[in-house]
Amino acid sequence: MSRGIGIFFKYWLILRLACLLPPLEAAPATEGDPAILQIRVVEGEGASYPIGSRATRGITVQITDETGRPVEGVTVSFSLPSTGPSGLFATGATSEIASTRADGRAGVWGMQWNQNAGAFEIRITAVKGQARAGMVCSQYLSDAPSPRKASSRIGPGGRKWLWIALAVAGGAGTALATAGLAGKPAANASATQIGTPTILVSHP
Repeated sequence: MSRGIGIFFKYWLILRLACLLPPLEAAPATEGDPAILQIRVVEGEGASYPIGSRATRGITVQITDETGRPVEGVTVSFSLPSTGPSGLFATGATSEIASTRADGRAGVWGMQWNQNAGAFEIRITAVKGQARAGMVCSQYLSDAPSPRKASSRIGPGGRKWLWIALAVAGGAGTALATAGLAGKPAANASATQIGTPTILVSHP
């Protein structure tokens, strides 16, 4: 009986205190927070890289509010796929977080791509206060070999044939020059008939 009275008194005290305390209110929104966030990819959309390479241009986005004005201090998350064509950020993880500057821009770069060729999407999420936004950026990894200049592939054998070609060209030029001189009548040249057939001997 005494135990039941104690439990009753305990709940009565809790209800009494609840009536005396003011009701809880929702935390007010921070002044200046945007109601809507908009994401625009400034650089990186549709970029293609060779497999196993490192991204040199990266991805840059701009975050604006409902009026189109840049929003500073927005937390932007970039997430790479966990499988298939993908890579790792400079931190060694598949996700990277950045904050927008006064111009509303934030970016990541230096991703190390894996050896899987194909198209993939990078998920982008922007958060500030109660406002959130998300989109994807499409990129591609290619296994096509990068073009190389022919001059950089000349080896010892190639140099040998190059020298032979130059020598032949030089000999042909000398022969042509000699033929040109032979075609012109020499100054003070005299002909002497020795016999049949006739042989012309030129004197300088």
